Amino acid sequence: MNDLVSILDGNTFMLSDSTGDVEPSPNYPSGLFAWDTRFLSRWVLTINGERLHELSIDDLQYFECRFFLVPGEPTHYVDAKTSVIRQRSLAGAFEEELTVLNHRDEPVVLTLRMEIDSDFADVFDARESRSLPGRTAKLVEPGRLRLCHERHRHVAETIVTSSEPAEIDADGLTFRIELGAHGRWSTTLRAIGTIQGAGGRDVRENLRGYQEAWPEKRRELREWLDQAPKLTCDSETLDDAYQRSLVDLAALQYIGLTSQVKLMATGLPWYMTLFGRHSLVTGFQTLPFIPQIARSALWVLALLQGGRVDDFRDEEPGKIMHEIRYGEPGGFGDSPYTTYYGAADCTPLFVVLLDEYERWTGDAETVRLLEYEARSALAWIDTYGNLMDDGYVWYERRSPSGLENQGWKDSWNSVTYADGRLPGNPRATCELQGYAYDAKVRGARLARTFWNDPAYADRLEQEAADLRDRFNRDFWIADQGYYALALDAEGGQVDALASNMGHLLWSGIVDDSRAEQVAEVLLDRHLFSGWGIRTLARDQAFYNPVGYHTGAIWPSDNSLIALGLRRYGFAEQAARLAVAMVEASGYFGGRMPEAFAGYDRRRTKYPVQYPRACSPHCSSAGTTLVLLRTLLGLRPHQDHLTIDPAIPERLGRIELVGIPGRWGRTDAFGRGRVHLEPE
Repeated sequence: MNDLVSILDGNTFMLSDSTGDVEPSPNYPSGLFAWDTRFLSRWVLTINGERLHELSIDDLQYFECRFFLVPGEPTHYVDAKTSVIRQRSLAGAFEEELTVLNHRDEPVVLTLRMEIDSDFADVFDARESRSLPGRTAKLVEPGRLRLCHERHRHVAETIVTSSEPAEIDADGLTFRIELGAHGRWSTTLRAIGTIQGAGGRDVRENLRGYQEAWPEKRRELREWLDQAPKLTCDSETLDDAYQRSLVDLAALQYIGLTSQVKLMATGLPWYMTLFGRHSLVTGFQTLPFIPQIARSALWVLALLQGGRVDDFRDEEPGKIMHEIRYGEPGGFGDSPYTTYYGAADCTPLFVVLLDEYERWTGDAETVRLLEYEARSALAWIDTYGNLMDDGYVWYERRSPSGLENQGWKDSWNSVTYADGRLPGNPRATCELQGYAYDAKVRGARLARTFWNDPAYADRLEQEAADLRDRFNRDFWIADQGYYALALDAEGGQVDALASNMGHLLWSGIVDDSRAEQVAEVLLDRHLFSGWGIRTLARDQAFYNPVGYHTGAIWPSDNSLIALGLRRYGFAEQAARLAVAMVEASGYFGGRMPEAFAGYDRRRTKYPVQYPRACSPHCSSAGTTLVLLRTLLGLRPHQDHLTIDPAIPERLGRIELVGIPGRWGRTDAFGRGRVHLEPE
């Protein structure tokens, strides 16, 4: 993945090799994708039958880039007689301007060829080279090549045109070029993908901003950056990470088909769609910076809230969805992921975000308008979420194609005993109880302040207090000094030491007498690598430094842990974690990936790439913003912003100007005064 070049515009992206070519690969989803469908699976440029080789790549913006290429192998001893510039952009359609330069002192005749194909595969099927049901066709029409896939009334097409005349055949476009001495020739190729519904029209054609030209994309990006607070700091690494985060968050936005508001795609390339969990977490992370992200997430997820019992999709009334997929398999019932609800954490997090959103913005109208949805979410916690009728939130998949684990760590092996055994079902992971506790506390505030229901507020507060007491009794492993990862179906403790425990500090469910032990364990060498806190401690049987949820480090996970440490007063520990993450970002060009490997800092000297991590990733992009909030001690209090800096010496001065909120806009600054011993 690290050798690939991507451009993106919301949930549309082009992923190619370093020369700009696209060929099917079993390792990654190369090609042009939009709405979970691949519209170009082959896009290979040759000159006189010869492939091109990279000289350099300009990463111009998230939606455009430029390749400088030569035919044949470039060497230090032979000057290339021809060079090619491929400049591509995404703004609704995909465009690529090809420029051929003749460096000879005499004319030359060249044959330029673009090989083109599309398999219209789903993003995951693209890796497997699986053929789709239905009919495919390649149609040569006047001035264009049309690639088609049809299954019943579902029709997907890719139409490729050129600004210069071309010889068109079923496999691509050919140009016969005559260049004078030091001459120049160019053409612009344009590929438009369409998805036609029952009416024969592109289902996206009425979307606001669809098919915008790239100058409009540049204007939108400038406006996006202008509305965010301005950071001035002594750390160039922190500044780079902040600017990169803002751009990545802009890049991942797209307009929903039904909501007509901007949604947040989760991560390139695997999750370029709406995920409930990451939309909610990103909304929380970005509240002091770009509060409209949270507002959009709340409204869209409320619109999609579960309203029935549907085992195939793990749907239940009041439940907040996990994931949407727009591709063909979901639409034809081959997969439950058209709108899939297999996540037990999204529902309490919806209430958490709704309350936090009002605290920052003062938008009481949204809280009142979403009362029904918030009450439904709280009711789900006590009914469908309470599978064992013991007051805890449990999960167990019902869909044969659903997720085995339905907490934030949703891979199959993410919940284990310390010795590596897997528990049976259902399961109740610790962080779910923290989220439920926090949702009830916050729901009580909303009920008392905005919904005019003090009796409901009293009930929620009592339930939260009872849950906190029971949790600290049943999940605490006394002889180890930390909280169990989960309870199994028999009520026994799943005793693995994992990062989930850090979310308990964020939610506030940890008993004050145990908070210091929890903080110590989180920053102990078994969990803390020096670059961040691992998902699983290195002394556990299932530990793997490149295990997705069994040892890798997730920036979003660490961001919530940092907030939790600061909530309980552990400013120095939060600062240590924050500075480690900031320093790690510098090795990724300022862009926090979805995850990176959990090797010890003493062993690697730099953070090691996780091989298939999404980059950019929305809640990883939000991590830098949370670290700034943590370091500056930003907390909304009534109509004011409380600022309590605890900044490490090595980061120096941090100044954040124009923080939006119910107070209008205000500024925060602090100097690095927290001394941290070197790792």
